[in-house]
Formats: sequence, structure tokens, C-alpha cells
Amino acid sequence: MYSQRYPDTPGIWRKEQVEAWRPIVIVDAVHAKGGIFFCQIWHAGRVSNSSYQPNGQAPISSMDKPLTPQNQADDVDVAQFTTPRRLRTDEIPQIVNDFRLAARNAIEAGFDGIEIHGAHGYLVDQFLKDQVNDRTHEYGGSLEKRCRFALKVVEATADEIGADRVGIRLSPFASYMESGDSNPEALGLYLAESLNKFGILYCHMVEPRMKTVGEAHETPHSLVPMRKAFKGTFIVAGGYDREDGNKAVAENRTDLVAYGRHFLANPDLPKRFELNAPLNKYIRETLYTSDPIISYTDYPFFKTSTR
Repeated sequence: MYSQRYPDTPGIWRKEQVEAWRPIVIVDAVHAKGGIFFCQIWHAGRVSNSSYQPNGQAPISSMDKPLTPQNQADDVDVAQFTTPRRLRTDEIPQIVNDFRLAARNAIEAGFDGIEIHGAHGYLVDQFLKDQVNDRTHEYGGSLEKRCRFALKVVEATADEIGADRVGIRLSPFASYMESGDSNPEALGLYLAESLNKFGILYCHMVEPRMKTVGEAHETPHSLVPMRKAFKGTFIVAGGYDREDGNKAVAENRTDLVAYGRHFLANPDLPKRFELNAPLNKYIRETLYTSDPIISYTDYPFFKTSTR
């Protein structure tokens, strides 16, 4: 799947990329220690610039409205977004097939499964949200039609590699990259219920409090209805610390809690949580930097006293 959003974005759409991933995935200590390794596959859609597209073409999207020029602190080198091209209906099966092939490539590379990135304003999310999807036919208009593209991607990848190897990440309440929805509760619930027919491994949702990039905000909304509707493993993410995560699991609001920034800054996060040890502070400005890598792979492990 060719969807390069910015420099240094890893891909898995070519044979050479599959071969390059193999030693990382198979020989890596993740598997040596009994860990599980999923590959997140995504398509940036309009969140890109034509200079990163094949032959300088315009990026594709659910519509032809461009993003407001911006330069976010946690993103890389896309201050000016190119006006996207509205994806034709007859082209959509090919994009779905790209996801299918990416899933197959991930398994061939040695990954245990894939996570479809259907969140945060990228292509799948662009079809889901009514702020971005202004289509009026097969893939737009009603809630069911706006969700059709995402569900076709789920179906295709599940058929290709097995539903027990497929997960999806969703952010119905978020408005990242100007991708909000007028009724996020209905969107999230419909997706959670619809995913059940495919029997996928997990649904990974971003908490309503993480509406935009940054810290958590107070909100009356909850993912509990989606958690109750989805029959597989439910994972939540967004602004969690140790205490908050333990409480969410104890109260049966989720099966698992995903930690992003804390895990990046603390390679031994489970051990630190076990000991209730202090955490390294993540440095947001370096989360997406190129070489030389500073505060990305060199965060220190926790050292316990030898006395």
C-alpha cells in the first residue's frame, strides 16, 4: 500500500520492505521473550503533500477539501497540505485491496497480526466522519454508508489473514486533522456492533477525553457503551496513568489499556508499574524526529537498589 505521508514513514507494500522487516520481527527479542508483535497499517489520505505521492499526484481522500495549513509539534514536515483528490467510487476496491495486501505482507514478514488504523483523521477516519465525508452515494451520507469503507477493509483483511489476527484502532470522539463527527456516540456504537460480524480479535478505541492532540480534557462521554457492544477484546487508550488504567480494568470498562507516550519513554513500563516506580518524562518534541535519534530509543531503564 503506497501511502507515504512524510519522510521516514516505514512501508510494507513492496517485497523489499517485507524482507527488510523480517530480521526485525522474527529475530527481535519481542518474539524471543514470548511477546506479540502487530503491524499497524494505515493510509494517510489527505493528511499529506503531493511531494510524497507517486509522480507528484494529489493525495486521495473521501472529498476534495484540503486541510488548513498547519505545523503541529508532534508531526513531521507537512506544514502545507496539498488539496486532495476525491477518490472515485470505482477506485475504492483497489484501496481496500491495498490494505489486504499490506496485511498479507505483514504476516509474511513475521508479524503476529495487524491493526487497521481507522483513527485520527487518516483515510479510514476521513470516510467515517461527517465533517470530512461529504459524499452522497454508496460511501457517504448515512452513518451506515460512511462506515462501509472501514468495514470493507476489516472484511478484506480478516478474510486474508484470519479474523483472529486483525484489530482496528478507532477514535469516534476525536477531531484530529479536522476530522470530527456530529454524533460520535452513534458512530462509535455502530462500528462496535458492526465489527462483531467479522469476529476480529480486538477493537482499540481512543478515549473521548483525547479530542485533540495534547493532554486529556474533561468530558461527559464514555466508551462504556462501545465496550458492552463489542464481543471481542476491547482496548482503550488516551491519557492513562497506572492508577487510572488499573481502575478502568477493575471496573470492567475495558479488557486492556494501551500506553503510548509512557511506553515510549519507559521501555520497562510494566516493571515500573509493578513496582510503582517513577516514570521517565517523554519529550514530545522528539517523538517523530529523524536521526540522530534523541530521547526515542535511549530512554533509561529503571535501576533498583542493590542494597
